[in-house]
Amino acid sequence: MRTPPFLKTGDKVGIISTARKVTHEEVEPAIRIFESWGLEVVEGKHLYDESHQLAGSDKARAADMQQMLDDIAIKAIFCARGGYGTVRIIDKLDFSAFKKNPKWIVGYSDITVLHSHVHKHCDVETLHAVMPLNFPKDGSENISTAGLRNCLFGETPVYSRHPGLGSRSGHVQGMVVGGNLSILYSLRGTPDDIDAEGKILFIEDLDEYLYHIDRMLMNLKRGGMLNKLAGLIVGGMTEMRDNTVPFGKTAEEIISSAIADYNYPVWFGFPAGHTAENQPLILGRQAILSVGEQAELIFQPPVKQGSKQYSSFIKPALFITGFFVLLYIIYELFFYFI
Repeated sequence: MRTPPFLKTGDKVGIISTARKVTHEEVEPAIRIFESWGLEVVEGKHLYDESHQLAGSDKARAADMQQMLDDIAIKAIFCARGGYGTVRIIDKLDFSAFKKNPKWIVGYSDITVLHSHVHKHCDVETLHAVMPLNFPKDGSENISTAGLRNCLFGETPVYSRHPGLGSRSGHVQGMVVGGNLSILYSLRGTPDDIDAEGKILFIEDLDEYLYHIDRMLMNLKRGGMLNKLAGLIVGGMTEMRDNTVPFGKTAEEIISSAIADYNYPVWFGFPAGHTAENQPLILGRQAILSVGEQAELIFQPPVKQGSKQYSSFIKPALFITGFFVLLYIIYELFFYFI
């Protein structure tokens, strides 16, 4: 995966909404914080449009996103909020310019649609992190916004916490992928269905019935997504609902049951998702997951593209050189024995 350029003072960043509607009053605190970071904020033309629940028509929301993708001066795109609606515009977007000039796409929840699409089709890292709607209303920093700033300006995150109940020990390395469980489930069988084999899958969710959590996990299990993971990280399973007749398990117990046959490490209670603390995750980046008495997620430094290109050049060169050296040795041996 390619790492978009990190931000620096003076960079332009965009705010759009691909999903639910949002007001200027809800976004304004985030604008103040971005400006305090030395960034110039560009609002989408249709950012404050309304169409029932959505932030304007599909055409308007897609136009805002497309403009931000195409504008090379925009170095990061912040999705104002989640809700629902991103899947309605994903097939209207052209990522050709984005592939040539990658930039950070930031958000969570419904924005999992964008994360999954970019990883599957663009080979670019994205940032699962707090959105403008969730910034402190008084314009102050908190642990979530500070973590976001650090990632955007080039700091490689390392997380160390006591793992939650049900966590399983182990030590693995793999690419971090995933996002909102409901969205991942809804993308199954589509062109944006993620490949999680050999990777560290992150999931979180909000306001779901417990039986529906079980239904989604059964889908992931039967479809082969859960059996070949390198590891699993479970964020907030927040404000779960139950029926009059209880389902009989918590969300965490449902997840544990679904993965009981597999032996990879599991970290329950990671501070990300629809929670007060929403730490950023670099989706598409290699990381080390280690779970024991203490749980750690250590992201690896970004791969320098120049070094990667140089490596791709040097390997064929070494192969060709070795081939001719072998021919020379055979030639010398032939005349030696004659």
